[in-house]
Amino acid sequence: MSNEVIEIKHDKFFLDNPVFTSNDFRKYLLPRNISNRTQGALISYYRKTGRIINIKRGLYATVPAGSTPETFSVDPYLLASKMTPDAVISHLSVFGFFGNIYSVRNMFTYSASRPADYFAFKDHSFKGTRFPKALADRGEELFEVRIEEREGMNLRVTSIERALVDTLDKPELCGSWEEIWRSLGSVGFVDLDKALEYVLLIANSTTAAKVGFFLEQHQEELMVEDRYLEELKKLRPLNPHYLSRSRREPGSFVSKWNLVVPEEVLKRSWGEVL
Repeated sequence: MSNEVIEIKHDKFFLDNPVFTSNDFRKYLLPRNISNRTQGALISYYRKTGRIINIKRGLYATVPAGSTPETFSVDPYLLASKMTPDAVISHLSVFGFFGNIYSVRNMFTYSASRPADYFAFKDHSFKGTRFPKALADRGEELFEVRIEEREGMNLRVTSIERALVDTLDKPELCGSWEEIWRSLGSVGFVDLDKALEYVLLIANSTTAAKVGFFLEQHQEELMVEDRYLEELKKLRPLNPHYLSRSRREPGSFVSKWNLVVPEEVLKRSWGEVL
């Protein structure tokens, strides 16, 4: 069989799958009764001809026509969605996906049952985190997860409401406070019933307080009714907690939410001398 025939035979798969795993390719070839040895030979052939590149073990990207393996850019959201079989784009990366990010980020976050190790490719890095335990215990890992199309691929992405709560739940995954606060504050609308339902589902008192504090700061912009704040206030921790447990930054105590909040967040004084 000539190289030209090989290229034509599998070209549609590469057009439909700008990023794919070896398992994706195996499933595509399965009805054609192609042996594992031949599958490996095909991958090697396409790598040598520059049709695909190897991102990491078992993960590949298709090189678009007219581009070269050295120069083309792989969509990082597609890569994040393929880091594990059940990867869900989450946290602050959701805001970037929907165009609400404050500044360009090179770190992409996904949630999964068993996240892969931290991984970097060219200028992008990928950090996985486990689904919240409360979700896993209830079999609700895909609560407020939707399917979004990007470059012909279907990606699992959390809703803005879940992403907002997840970001406040684990801010250490999401950059500086300015990045977090400005990105979350750029959203024009939040379904507060969905956000509250998710807060109740993950059952973390500190996260409930952080969500309440954030919504109170943005009460006018997000049209937050007092009843939502009152519900969240009931869930706050009994003792003072830091806005971020891992950072434990000094700040002011906000008694309403039992939170110690850094001054820059409290005053939203980004870049100013405090």
